[in-house]
Amino acid sequence: QVQLVESGGGLVQPGGSLRLSCVASGTIVIINTMGWYRQAPGKERELVASATRGGSANYADSVKGRFTISRDDAKNTLYLQMNSLSPEDTAVYYCNALVRTAYTDYRQYNYWGQGTQVTVSS
Repeated sequence: QVQLVESGGGLVQPGGSLRLSCVASGTIVIINTMGWYRQAPGKERELVASATRGGSANYADSVKGRFTISRDDAKNTLYLQMNSLSPEDTAVYYCNALVRTAYTDYRQYNYWGQGTQVTVSS
């Protein structure tokens, strides 16, 4: 079992910044792609940014230039630096990870954190 725990959410003024963290723990062999998703009320969950083990990052068009995803594999931690926040960024942000959990099992398993609320006031 793998647990992902997000932190860093909160209330921020438009134009402000937040840094989200996601710590993975449990029976981890390899964490492959990690990503941040968000979901606002009445909207579908959407990918915000993802990062591979090799360091490649992808971003939703809506956050390019404002958000930066990074990971520290030594700490099994994923980060999302969010700058120039706007009310459109208000959502619950979820950490996601594709994880190999056993040396005898080649399959990747998809894990989700509990989410952290980001609210950007107007």
